[in-house]
Amino acid sequence: MNESTKSTGLNAAAAPSRRAVLRSGAAAAGLAAFPMIGRTQGNTLRIGVVSPRSGPLALFGEGDGWVLDQVRKHVAGGVEAGGKRWNLEFIAKDTTSNPVRAAAVARELINADKVDFVLSTSTPETVNPVADACEAAGMPALSTTSPWEAFYFGRGAKPGEPSPFKWTFHFCFGVGNFAKLYTDQWSKVATNKKVGMLLPADADGNAIRRMLIPALQQNGFSVFDAGPYQNGLADFSAQIAAFRKEGIEIFNTFPFPPDFAVFWRQAAQRGLAQQVKIVQTAKAGLFAAEMQALGQLGNGIHSGTYWHRSFPFSSPATGMSSAQLADNYAKASGKVWTAQIGATASLFDAAVAAVRGSANPGDRAALAASIAKLKTPTAVGDIDFTTGPVPNVATTNLVGVQWRRAANGTFSLDIVANADHPKVPLTGQMTAYKLS
Repeated sequence: MNESTKSTGLNAAAAPSRRAVLRSGAAAAGLAAFPMIGRTQGNTLRIGVVSPRSGPLALFGEGDGWVLDQVRKHVAGGVEAGGKRWNLEFIAKDTTSNPVRAAAVARELINADKVDFVLSTSTPETVNPVADACEAAGMPALSTTSPWEAFYFGRGAKPGEPSPFKWTFHFCFGVGNFAKLYTDQWSKVATNKKVGMLLPADADGNAIRRMLIPALQQNGFSVFDAGPYQNGLADFSAQIAAFRKEGIEIFNTFPFPPDFAVFWRQAAQRGLAQQVKIVQTAKAGLFAAEMQALGQLGNGIHSGTYWHRSFPFSSPATGMSSAQLADNYAKASGKVWTAQIGATASLFDAAVAAVRGSANPGDRAALAASIAKLKTPTAVGDIDFTTGPVPNVATTNLVGVQWRRAANGTFSLDIVANADHPKVPLTGQMTAYKLS
């Protein structure tokens, strides 16, 4: 290992697999096999909603049921589209955090539940297999909360070539957002600019390894990649020893939430937590429940987030401001609000806007065309599918945050960096991580 990106996994996110080629053929066949008119009953649209509500990614799906209930209430009278009023019926499915299960429930929604539109959220392990199933079936689909490169290139698209996707669309931040965020956020604490990367052997890890590491190096950071590891790894002693030897003062990782807890406890036992000045998490480190489980080890951890209660945006599909979403969820659930509350609301914001913008949302082609030209406000900010960066994708932005532990053991989240999302106000000043 050295201070450059590893070759392992570099091509996995960019090169189409045999499975992707076969899938493209299946999608083409699906266009002939499935009529363009969906299977709507009268003026009712059936919309499938897929997310991880159990398993290792369950924290992402924890609030999805509550958000969906708010959407159901807000659109109970239906929505106007194409000169008609359409009732929206939502059918939710749990992936159990399993990609195979995600594909299976997507097919179940299409073939058994006869839906007209599929929504999915939270990590490539959810949105990619759902999108693949929908693409093959000629089913309009919209997703969020997974770096767009993992969605687009991770499913077989190639840079500079036409999009192989006709039915599946995605909006989210990307690797470029992380590079802009980190360059700004990491400048707020004095370090030796040595970054240690812990990246899993999955779609997120492959996309980050391929694109973020070079961007960080171009911005003057020395990057040490510990190499790909399998999700669920129980012993990180080799990676910790390597990070200590390299003298890294900035630690960055994109793991499953349970894996980060395992790693960081071991890092504290082996002296790494005492060495680093910035502990930058992504995918993990987004939820107060994670920090509370870590206790004092969670105090001062840094992250990037796609939504916060202080966002100056509202959710049209729920009728709530960002602050109202956070406060109402906390009151109803007795739990701390999470970034995913706003992200899930934004998915429904975009979906309802796409339905409203379609001349005939019961027609699959018309609904897909509406998504492709969608420009709309959401809880995470405005999204615009007409401006790229690639077909079928719209981008959102990130802010830098830091966890603070109160004397009673509860955690709050300050916004400490906003170069990538300047419309969002700062709520605190970033400080170095210090294990006491």
